[in-house]
Amino acid sequence: MKLEPKVLESRFVRLEPVGEPHREPLQAAFNADQDVWTRLYPYSWAGEHFAPTWARLMDDNARGGTQGYAVLAGGEVVGLTTFYGIDPPNAVLEVGGTYYRPDARGGAVNPAAKRLMMGHAFDSGARRVVYRVDAANARSRAAVLKLGAAQEGILRQDRITWTGRIRDTVIFSILAEEWPSVRQRLDERLAGFG
Repeated sequence: MKLEPKVLESRFVRLEPVGEPHREPLQAAFNADQDVWTRLYPYSWAGEHFAPTWARLMDDNARGGTQGYAVLAGGEVVGLTTFYGIDPPNAVLEVGGTYYRPDARGGAVNPAAKRLMMGHAFDSGARRVVYRVDAANARSRAAVLKLGAAQEGILRQDRITWTGRIRDTVIFSILAEEWPSVRQRLDERLAGFG
């Protein structure tokens, strides 16, 4: 697996490798929903948490363990999604760290972004794409299942979030041999958005 950061684009979204030009618009997007960070994420991007979380993402990107992408819809930055745990020898990676402004949720943005991310991963030689979702996040769990991923199990008391809450993590995956049918269903779903 050789996963290179590059611009990924469809008629619904444009994913750009995250960098300094995205800093301010991402900060505004993250601050558009303050409540979500205390309820559903293991870390926070909101308010005073933005600068250290941004620095950590930039460092992780520089070391090659992650690839963050700014998500643009209608020419505006509406969120972030990331490849994590990039493991070339095993051809495995995780798609996660996804956040969208409230006005970008529930439409074509997430399935279009995930379609691009998974297409890039499998085209780059991935054998397995993983999603890890907070068990308390019913909306994200449903969205990952709707993408076509298989739920593998739940890691009980997997993480301690930044608020001190102990989180169970649901593991989902899509395998390379499943990708063609998952891709077809995703493409059909996206065609329904006009």
